[in-house]
Amino acid sequence: MTDATTLHHDDAIVLGFIEGATEFLPISSTGHLIIAGERLGFTGEVANTFAVVIQLGAILAVCWHFRRKLVDVVRGLPATASARLFVINLLVAVAPALVVGFFAHDFIKRVLFSPLVVAIVLILGGIVILFVERLPLKPRVFDCDEIRPRDALKIGLAQVLSMVPGTSRAGATIIGGMLFGLSRRAATEFSFFLAIPTMFAATGYDLLQSWSFLEAEHLPVFATGFVTAFIAALLAVNGLLRFIRQHDFRAFAWYRIVFGAVMLVYLLR
Repeated sequence: MTDATTLHHDDAIVLGFIEGATEFLPISSTGHLIIAGERLGFTGEVANTFAVVIQLGAILAVCWHFRRKLVDVVRGLPATASARLFVINLLVAVAPALVVGFFAHDFIKRVLFSPLVVAIVLILGGIVILFVERLPLKPRVFDCDEIRPRDALKIGLAQVLSMVPGTSRAGATIIGGMLFGLSRRAATEFSFFLAIPTMFAATGYDLLQSWSFLEAEHLPVFATGFVTAFIAALLAVNGLLRFIRQHDFRAFAWYRIVFGAVMLVYLLR
């Protein structure tokens, strides 16, 4: 089994890239990290702490990409109704995941974090995406500022499904948003914004529990993964926003199905 002291920087780069490249795509970053960690033999508490650190790198990339919007919201809170509504929507949307995560966090980590669960859920999620993409959806919300609290709550409930590894937080919130009346772009952008409080809360909680495993000797490898995840996530966010201008999510659905099927064959052989 690998620990942080023997995890090479090139492995940290691989894991950081996987986290950053997959966190905001509808293909499950957690699922990919579980599989990659198993293949590298990098498991256990130190590995969990490393995963938290690189997730922070990924979420900071979203903060950087949308920095102007975030600054405008903060500045507008005292006097601008749209800024207050934006924050209310994020709080409403993140609430279901916080409640469920508080009560079910340990169960999810202990029981559901396995390659077999990831493989099955990847396939099921791909089928759901293909089904939704065939529906004649007629969006009524084309901008994040048009989202109402009840829309945000529905998306927040959809996000709860992503606690099952392999589901994909991005996939659950984007596809859920489209089902609830958001355009593809509005659903994608709101998914990015919702990731900020959701991931900061989740990683903050995990980091507090794993703080004892964050030692000075681990910092160089952790830093490598953090920076790699930041860069990869920044490229992924930009790439996805360009991609959805002319494409739907069927390519991601087929990727999930094929990848999940290959995993199942490997695990059950």
